[in-house]
Amino acid sequence: MNLNKEEKSWAMYDWANSAYSMTVTTTILPLYFKMLTDAANINKATSTAYWGYANSIATLVVALLAPILGTIADYKGYKKKFFVTFFLIGIISTSLLAIPTKNAWFILLVIYLLTVVGFSGANIFYDAFLVDVTSEDRMDRVSTMGYALGYIGSTIPFIICMIIVILAQFNKIPMSVYTASKISFIITAIWWGIFTIPMIKNVNQKYFIEPEKNPISASFRRIINTFKDIKKHKPLFIFLLAYFFYIDGVDTIIKMSTSYGADLGISATSLLIILLLTQFVAFPFAILYGRLSEKYSTKTMLYVAIAVYTGICIYAYFLKTAVDFWILAMLVGTSQGGIQALSRSYFGKLVPKESSNEFFGFYNIFGKFAAIMGPFLVGLVAQLTGKTNNGVFSVIILFIIGGILLKKVPN
Repeated sequence: MNLNKEEKSWAMYDWANSAYSMTVTTTILPLYFKMLTDAANINKATSTAYWGYANSIATLVVALLAPILGTIADYKGYKKKFFVTFFLIGIISTSLLAIPTKNAWFILLVIYLLTVVGFSGANIFYDAFLVDVTSEDRMDRVSTMGYALGYIGSTIPFIICMIIVILAQFNKIPMSVYTASKISFIITAIWWGIFTIPMIKNVNQKYFIEPEKNPISASFRRIINTFKDIKKHKPLFIFLLAYFFYIDGVDTIIKMSTSYGADLGISATSLLIILLLTQFVAFPFAILYGRLSEKYSTKTMLYVAIAVYTGICIYAYFLKTAVDFWILAMLVGTSQGGIQALSRSYFGKLVPKESSNEFFGFYNIFGKFAAIMGPFLVGLVAQLTGKTNNGVFSVIILFIIGGILLKKVPN
């Protein structure tokens, strides 16, 4: 099944914005922020706390804005405007990360907060556009293709940026690591901007609600009515509960894996290489999940992914060597993109098309707050038992609860 122009343009946005996830969120910016706080004589624990606060504030802002902005965007002509607005906030603020000097760590933190709001805000409307670009029977294929492209799209600019930073670090090029890091932020913004053009040019809102006189107050009324009439949307909200638990397990495995690898004595360089290889493994498996879902159903493949992650938790309990960790990382790569992409497309099939933004706003909230419980569970169990592998094994609870709740969602 080949993708048409609209579907390809939509999927390319994953290719575009994943550069931000890899370079800004995960690797170069956190290290750059540490350099700035070190230069300002701020101790490591305090700088880590500041970084955590900034992420929490940004997450809270997006979570609070998501439902109301999504509901307003359901009106005719609003969805594209909101997407472009948040996209522009994202790329402009990402390029502005290159401005703060060595002592301006606080300004950098404020700009980073804006990048998170722009990136996450644009994703609400991007996800909701899935119902506009394709039909229900093609949603799994299109959604998984988006994630697959994202895995490759994130690695290309990241490798370029890392080469520049490493060459600067070893004095192979005439610039400091500070300057090399700043160039990385510019490259990321340019990549994100250029490859978003097809999305802006070719993707349009097809399903909508006709505008009302007071769209903001009307949107609040619609949200209230949605909760009042929750029985009407019962399958949708049961799925969101299931998603909350199992995606929390997925996010926890991803977030805690680096710490777990470090506990096994794996070097930072090796962990970086493993991270890159996991992205390349995830690319074909995301596509495979999409194709298998057409044969065996989306829900069946979600169960397969949950089963794989349950196996990962069990395998992690017996982990002893670096080779074991490599195997674990590759297993994560086989189902990481599949479970995320199929969750998005399965939800897209459940939502009323004309109110897709409102419900994807809720989807975004559940995804954001799902990142809280798992890491706490791992930390608590690891601290109580004195063993990291016990903490990772405890995540299996989240997948079991998620799987049970998913069973209650009608096919």
